[in-house]
Amino acid sequence: MNDHSRSVHGIGMTSARTRARMIDRLVEQGIQNAKVLACFELVPRHLFVDEALGHKAYEDISVPIGYAQTLSQPYIVAKMSELVLQAPHHERVLEIGTGSGFQTCVLANLVDEVYSVERIAPLQQKAKSRLQQLNLKNVQLKMDDGFFGWPEEGPFDVIIGTAAPSEPPMELLDQLIPDGGRLIMPIGEEQQYLTVIDKVDDQITKTQIEPVVFVPMLSGVKNA
Repeated sequence: MNDHSRSVHGIGMTSARTRARMIDRLVEQGIQNAKVLACFELVPRHLFVDEALGHKAYEDISVPIGYAQTLSQPYIVAKMSELVLQAPHHERVLEIGTGSGFQTCVLANLVDEVYSVERIAPLQQKAKSRLQQLNLKNVQLKMDDGFFGWPEEGPFDVIIGTAAPSEPPMELLDQLIPDGGRLIMPIGEEQQYLTVIDKVDDQITKTQIEPVVFVPMLSGVKNA
């Protein structure tokens, strides 16, 4: 086994057996989509955290990635990915908050085109390196304020957010396709809910899925 193969497939706590336990746990937690489960078995989650935290990558916890940001627990990433695939259209997806790049990688294995915006430069640089290592060809990354979205590449079938604003950002809603577009993100301040906003004939309906805890969505960019 060469070094690249070893890093991708994992050894010890990041082995196939460890991933299988994670899959069993996801099923117990209600994740049903076979494509999502297969993706979690395939994607090497340990590559998206610092090496010292690799043994925690497959546990049902969020993992710090620096700059007061975290890699969400496997269940939340899987749940949000399921909600993407349940949208009427999900070929083109915009992610707000690249973070470690793990959710980006999962999406890239599930949909045709992924666009991802990150406001913290060092995080984006690390994520870009990881995604290149995995040879993903259908991902485009941008350094910018997530509240702006990516209007030049819109409209999008689905927009997924990995940080919590107090209210759904109108700029993001405006970048959804008018009939069948979907916004998936945590919404709220003291109490956050994973929320799905569906757009049909330019009318929106909002559904709260479950209580969650995410980092707050912040404006501006951070270069270091």
